[in-house]
Amino acid sequence: MVATVNTERVIETTVGGGPRPGNGFRKNGGGRFGRDGEPLQFSPSRYRIGAWAGIGGIVMLFTALASAYIVRSASGNDWQPIVMPKVLWLSTAVILISSVTMEISRRALKQQHNSRYSSWLTVTVVLGLGFVATQLIAWRQLWRQGVYMASNPHSSFFYLFTAAHGVHLLGGLVALSCLLLRTRKQRDTVEGELRRIGAADAASIYWHFLDGLWISLFLLLFFWK
Repeated sequence: MVATVNTERVIETTVGGGPRPGNGFRKNGGGRFGRDGEPLQFSPSRYRIGAWAGIGGIVMLFTALASAYIVRSASGNDWQPIVMPKVLWLSTAVILISSVTMEISRRALKQQHNSRYSSWLTVTVVLGLGFVATQLIAWRQLWRQGVYMASNPHSSFFYLFTAAHGVHLLGGLVALSCLLLRTRKQRDTVEGELRRIGAADAASIYWHFLDGLWISLFLLLFFWK
């Protein structure tokens, strides 16, 4: 089954049942049949399910760490809250903006605006790198103050939380970079296009999750001392 997906009519027929508004890829799976009535072998929901499964594991990890943080802060006399670097406010602003640009990129792809999709996805990657840079600046500021991971329990949790989140965010940046390299052009088949959109959807879900996760950690570290 070979179908060109650069016209509105062909895109609409991928969902079956004649013309519909939009590009036809907005529902889970994008429809069950292709242009020739043959069943599609791929559904974008597979990527989304995989993303949510991975997120479930990450949630369990950070829930355990947050619980340990709360319990440890309430016990012992060696808990000494550190002064949080103000650059973390910039980190928070950057990742919030990146979540917005990621959503703009995803919607542009579903509307078949490939140049906008690539441009906004590139902006998201740059903002993600900026977030990592601000995190490293925060670490450097703490080092200059003589605050290290082994200084006290609060500083240990700070480095642990930010490092764990940073590792997962770097994984997200790798995924976004792969999208830039492999999905900036339309596919020549309906299934290929569905895979492209499914991958973007999954990456978007994961990126928004990382945004929400950082906000949670930010509030925990700043206000639960």
